[in-house]
Amino acid sequence: MRIAYVVDVHDRFDSVPQALEQIGYVDVLLVGGDLTNAGTPADAEHAIGLWKRLVPRVLAVAGNMDSPAIDERLAELGVAIDGRGELIEDVGIGGISAAPRSHMHTPYELDDDEIERRADTALAAIRGARVRIFCPHAPPYDTECDRLTSGEHVGSPVLRRLIEREQPDVVFCGHIHEARGVDFVGETRIVNPGPVSAGHYALLDVGESLSLALE
Repeated sequence: MRIAYVVDVHDRFDSVPQALEQIGYVDVLLVGGDLTNAGTPADAEHAIGLWKRLVPRVLAVAGNMDSPAIDERLAELGVAIDGRGELIEDVGIGGISAAPRSHMHTPYELDDDEIERRADTALAAIRGARVRIFCPHAPPYDTECDRLTSGEHVGSPVLRRLIEREQPDVVFCGHIHEARGVDFVGETRIVNPGPVSAGHYALLDVGESLSLALE
């Protein structure tokens, strides 16, 4: 199974087809949030409709620059994995939308207890899968994937604790544009490919083993 992961679209809906053109065939397009810049549900629906024509399956979470209303529209479109998990063959994919509360007061931020509740539900839903992929928009705390240019780590401690406990195979995240890279929390690979709006993406090949590429 080939899974393309993109995040931080920020209204550059055309950047996703451009990435897919470089990648070639994939079975699943996984979108990690920030489809819009404070856009509307109609904007998100337009984007999902565009991408659905290109791949067999689209799954998505909303980001902090989206909104709860966009998350609801993703659910209506049958692509949402916020607080839930999908099993595709023996691969489980779960996720959580939004980001932790911040001084920026962006459109979609959650309290830590709500982050924990949704993330815990999503991880529980994929616990029995042979390969487990977790997709929070925000990164876990204290990795290369949540580091600002100042060196400060700004990820979620709640997400880190859950990842330490559950140890999914791969965590795809985004949110911190400059923190492009790969790191580990225990045996879990943490991946922030950087914004697709700047041409970045990740490709995961799932076979007997996992092969990851970043562009």
